[in-house]
Amino acid sequence: MSACESAWEEKRLLDRLLEEERSILDVREDLDGTVVRFSAPVAGSGRHASSPCLIRLQSADARKYVANLVILQIHAAEL
Repeated sequence: MSACESAWEEKRLLDRLLEEERSILDVREDLDGTVVRFSAPVAGSGRHASSPCLIRLQSADARKYVANLVILQIHAAEL
């Protein structure tokens, strides 16, 4: 898989988790990439209950994308 395809897949995974009404709880950077921790889906969202999940992002584009998502999430919480 090319670097572009890999970044695209990681972005789609992030979008899918956010569509499940999960929120980003934690972002940790290390030498192997970025680990993002998501909450469980919001109760009453129509989604099956599940636990929080972790994903590891390795592409630079997906790592920049998640940083923008965190900023948007903080901005939305302030409104």
